[in-house]
Amino acid sequence: MRSSNPALNEKVFQREIEKNRSESSLSSTWGSPADEVPKDLFGQRGQGPSAGTSTLPPPPPRPTVQRRPSEAGSGSPFATDRSSGEVGAPPFVDGDSMRLGGTMSATAILFGFLLVAGYVGWQAVDVVTSTGIDGSHQLDYVNFPAWLYGGIVVGLVLAIVTVFKPKAARITAPLYAMAQGLFIGAITHVFEGAFPGIGLQAVGLTFAVFAIMLVLYATGTIRVTSKLRMGIIAATGAVAVVYLFSLGMRLFTGSHMPMIHDSGAMGIGFSLLVVGIAAFNLLLDFDFIERGVQARAPKYMEWFAAFGLMITLVWLYLELLRLLAKLRDN
Repeated sequence: MRSSNPALNEKVFQREIEKNRSESSLSSTWGSPADEVPKDLFGQRGQGPSAGTSTLPPPPPRPTVQRRPSEAGSGSPFATDRSSGEVGAPPFVDGDSMRLGGTMSATAILFGFLLVAGYVGWQAVDVVTSTGIDGSHQLDYVNFPAWLYGGIVVGLVLAIVTVFKPKAARITAPLYAMAQGLFIGAITHVFEGAFPGIGLQAVGLTFAVFAIMLVLYATGTIRVTSKLRMGIIAATGAVAVVYLFSLGMRLFTGSHMPMIHDSGAMGIGFSLLVVGIAAFNLLLDFDFIERGVQARAPKYMEWFAAFGLMITLVWLYLELLRLLAKLRDN
């Protein structure tokens, strides 16, 4: 299984699962299963005159997890036994594995950090507006401190570190949320100055789209098949290429790509398309989180999965903000 989200991709989960499986099998650390084996009278685990004939009751069998048929390859940690329809033996005990509730809690905490930082970013921007005789609203002056752009750079660096070091997500993900929150709060204040009420509208639409896509996924109305997945990945890649090309034009020529950034029909249509692609990326994120839980990925992957989901939601919010601005300016 692949995901267009740079954080949530199968290789990361497989790498972390295999790494932790090898660590748990080669060493007995504090809190590991080997550390929980009771000592005998000689003070050694599994040694002594009765080591071969222990009277301890055998451990209960691991519970199996039923799941929907998987399209993952045979080498994937999400691979399903075709004969039994069950996920292979997980490398972690239940208390040490990724859970849906833990992922939801981590996501809520990250968005708490983002909202607090967003308020700080909002307050850091000075916006002066005026109202014309005809009642029209006009943006007269904006003081956007240069250090707020650092939130983008810091967020990018933290995102790269988190992708390569998922264990650090418990620390880097909140820092990423705060860095992104500073810029998002600032840019929202600028849009709010030009179009009063647009910030609240964008937030409401973001949560509405999230809820709709979650219901569609949970009820099976839209199933994440290999064709759908590849289509979303290709569309996301195409949008990234367009944005990078537009950024290059602005940096080297001082202009931007015509029509797609304007408030005309072409620009509005492009923004609608990008919002749809971002919304469908949520389906891939839901599917990936579900598979990670069923594969019993390491506990720290809850923060990593929450970090990946937040990336998609932030992208969706910014695209909705741009779309609403084009509609209001039309």
